[in-house]
Amino acid sequence: MTQNKFTGQLYDLIIKAESGDPDDIDFIMKNLNSESTFALTRFVDFSLGLVTNEKGIARIEYYLFNGSQIQRNYSSLFFNRRGDWQIVQKAFQLGLIDEIQAFAR
Repeated sequence: MTQNKFTGQLYDLIIKAESGDPDDIDFIMKNLNSESTFALTRFVDFSLGLVTNEKGIARIEYYLFNGSQIQRNYSSLFFNRRGDWQIVQKAFQLGLIDEIQAFAR
């Protein structure tokens, strides 16, 4: 578990990400919607980067192929930063993300 001094919403997202359970990933992803503030999207982006649990990673993959556009975009960023190009390429070829997202880090 990360030792940090974060509080509030960011703290909650970090705890969920470090757990990485599928329900926790759902909680994180529910924050990505048309009402999301820029700050909240940054919090989600940061917290997703902390997911290491295989079940959590699999759940992020689910969102890459089944989530809303914004959820797919942040899932793509997650996999790009991990160097998991094949999964991102598959989502791109299926038209689920655009080329900007497919090659973003």
